[in-house]
Amino acid sequence: MDLDALRFANFAALNDAVDDWSTLVDTLEKLKSDADKGLRSAANRARWAGVNATVSKEFIGKTAGEFQDAHTQAKSIHRILLDTRDELKRHHRRLNDAIERGMKKNLTVTPTGGGGFTVRMNVHPDRAGKGADLPDHSESDVTALRDEIQRILDDATESDTSASKVLKAIADQSTHGFTDAKYKDRDSAVAAVEKADELSKLAKKDPQDLTVREFDTLHSGLKTYARDPLFAESFATKLGAKGTLEFWAGINEPGTNPDLNDNRQGKFGEFQKYLSITLASATQSDSAGTVDWTRQMVDQGAQPVRSSSGPLGFQVMSNLMRWGNYDDTFLRTYGSALMETEKKLTDNGEGGAWRRTPNSPYLNRTGSDTGWDPVTGYLKGLSNSPGAATAFLNDTFATKGDGKGSDVSNFQYLFEKRDWPVEEGSDGQSSNTGRNNLALALEAGTTGHPAGERPTPDTPPHTAEQARLMESVVSAVSKDNTLLTEHPYMSDSFGQMASEYLHDMNRTMTADSDGDTDRLFPTVGEPADFQHRDVTRFLFTVGQHPEGYAAVEVGQKSYMAHLMAHHLDPALPADQRYAQDPQLVIENVANGSGEIAGTLAQGRAEAVAGEAAEKDKAYEESVARWKDGIAGGVGTGIGVGTSYIASPVGGAVVGGVADTVTSAVLEDLFKNAEGKAKGEAGLIMGESWDAGMKESNRYVETAVERAAKEHHRSDLPDAGEWARGAARRGFMLSESTVNAMAPDLKTDI
Repeated sequence: MDLDALRFANFAALNDAVDDWSTLVDTLEKLKSDADKGLRSAANRARWAGVNATVSKEFIGKTAGEFQDAHTQAKSIHRILLDTRDELKRHHRRLNDAIERGMKKNLTVTPTGGGGFTVRMNVHPDRAGKGADLPDHSESDVTALRDEIQRILDDATESDTSASKVLKAIADQSTHGFTDAKYKDRDSAVAAVEKADELSKLAKKDPQDLTVREFDTLHSGLKTYARDPLFAESFATKLGAKGTLEFWAGINEPGTNPDLNDNRQGKFGEFQKYLSITLASATQSDSAGTVDWTRQMVDQGAQPVRSSSGPLGFQVMSNLMRWGNYDDTFLRTYGSALMETEKKLTDNGEGGAWRRTPNSPYLNRTGSDTGWDPVTGYLKGLSNSPGAATAFLNDTFATKGDGKGSDVSNFQYLFEKRDWPVEEGSDGQSSNTGRNNLALALEAGTTGHPAGERPTPDTPPHTAEQARLMESVVSAVSKDNTLLTEHPYMSDSFGQMASEYLHDMNRTMTADSDGDTDRLFPTVGEPADFQHRDVTRFLFTVGQHPEGYAAVEVGQKSYMAHLMAHHLDPALPADQRYAQDPQLVIENVANGSGEIAGTLAQGRAEAVAGEAAEKDKAYEESVARWKDGIAGGVGTGIGVGTSYIASPVGGAVVGGVADTVTSAVLEDLFKNAEGKAKGEAGLIMGESWDAGMKESNRYVETAVERAAKEHHRSDLPDAGEWARGAARRGFMLSESTVNAMAPDLKTDI
């Protein structure tokens, strides 16, 4: 900081900038509120159709999110400018106060050019007027004033340069749009960047020289700052792609750092988590450094790390993808390069790869698997990034150039053909993490939201790519259900996927090709084009696992209840009515629901054959647990109904009647399941068919009677009977349908 620049500083322009940003923050606060409560809420209530259903609604949601980010960024910038201005004013006062105190000791401070200054006597005694009484000063006074002035200028320089640094860093986070970087003041933003510099230097050390204390410093710092965008970007780019790989491979390399392994190995799993989140956060930045980091990471993927016999870059990095939301573009590029390496190592997918040896290091420290198979960690990363998951799983793995077969997608290769390497957990037992992570990636790729979560009103309707992927999933299980029954741990994800495509499955099972199903099962987004046989076989298979069964059972009850509320609404426009005869509408909805319930019931009976009591009890427990997983109360957030009837969140069925009807049905379902879970057993074999049919009938009857009541439809006194009879017929039909379409899947007892 130049002496005169601070001494004679004019803060008018900076004051104006602070005021302008304050005004902008207030304006954006209102726009953010309007966008969220007005634009986004209106979009969620609107009745979209065609391209608008998948494009316009999502665009509006993203636009509303941009207002949120714009407000966040503006608020951070305003706070940084405000802090910097106030600090510079304080330094300005300190400087002038110091100069004034020096004058009282006959000392003056003058610039020497180039930012320097000197302290000397103001008036030399030889040039003082006769009788002048000049104040005394010592050499120590000169030194003290010089040092004080220098400290003030250094402090002012730090305030100015650090503010410039973090403001530029915030601006670099996003090339287009705004960043969600949020800081309460300038010092917190500066601290994040400085901490990144400190920790990146530690991570650059040779792993054998890293002390336990330094590891603890790294661990604590990453845990604190992992989700901080400025920290993450700075840490990753300063460490570099190669440095990142060498660090994680190095500290996990047997014998490299015995002291660290002996004293902190139990912390490696949590450390891995926060390092993963940090790197994921970094990839969301658009800075030139991040772009270079992601490019180099992909380039390093097929190269050995630390030594010619070390693990490949893909094996190391994939284990740092298990947490956090990585940038979609990076994930896609990385995944393509990973699969190219897989093809080379497996003779185009015909053989196996990634086989461990007894001396192979553990690159994953969660205990679930060793991490030697890079596909396992990568798939977990995809499960948090739906867009990348959809694209990757639909991408082509191998092209059939001989004209005798069709291309094989990444999904088909991984689910149907791959020779998965034998893995084990930290307990020495066989590990299924790889295939389970595939199920999670499929859940994200078909539904459009991270695996393990539920759709929200902001979740866009299904895209064509998501629908095509789900078609492949249903078809694959239909052709070979052992792909799922031999790996039952995947069934919870498959059940969730099915619950979010029940609108398409119901449409398929009506076997109606004249277009009336568009009104019977109104939907938005891209419909999945299933075959009736495939849906039957798929649901029968999913129904053989308690968690998969529970997801579809709860989902179908909710979807059926929403449909009843929708169709019995007297305000429903004429062009959206399935038929003028309400009995026909009720019976068609009830019939489809009954068939799905019956198909699931048969899958359940197939699973509990033998150990009936104990296994069947698990079904009731799984259904009962769903109540705890529903966000916002019964009837919402379960994956169907609220998102797929008439409009993105149901239009005429949003809240009110639809939620009331659904809540009544689901509360009954959950209470019933809870009661049976506490008993000796649930529905055991011979009893299950009759009892399951009666329950299905009861829930459908409850839904239509409650919908009629809520809509004040006194003209439908027999609605419950219509629904019950149709549900019974659908349930009974499922037996012959399964026998006809899936006889090979049933066990002869």
